[in-house]
Amino acid sequence: MSAVPPDEAPQIRVIAMPADANPAGDIFGGWLMAHMDQAGASVAFRSARGRVATVAVEAMTFHLPVHVGDEVSLYGRLLGTGRTSIRVHVEAWRRDRTTEDAARVTEATFTFVALDDDGRPRPVPAA
Repeated sequence: MSAVPPDEAPQIRVIAMPADANPAGDIFGGWLMAHMDQAGASVAFRSARGRVATVAVEAMTFHLPVHVGDEVSLYGRLLGTGRTSIRVHVEAWRRDRTTEDAARVTEATFTFVALDDDGRPRPVPAA
């Protein structure tokens, strides 16, 4: 499943390490999801111009495994905003450490809520 990753710069790029894997060398889904949440939050933070919190993850789909040593690039795309919410689609792509082949390994839509200094929902500023 070789393909071309999105044309923009990734929000995050990280190397999968042995401590993040099961005994077979496959990276834990929770590790990948945590990095996806960070990438989505980076997009949401800029849109909200401040603090955000994850409130939902929709339709997480794992297409391929990530292996120890793979370079994982995470891309986030703003889907839209509500009064206090921000939706971001996040894709994770892996690149094998020995080739230039890239493959999308997972994707999901994250919903964040903009928060004020007291941790309460606040309106998302107009673009």
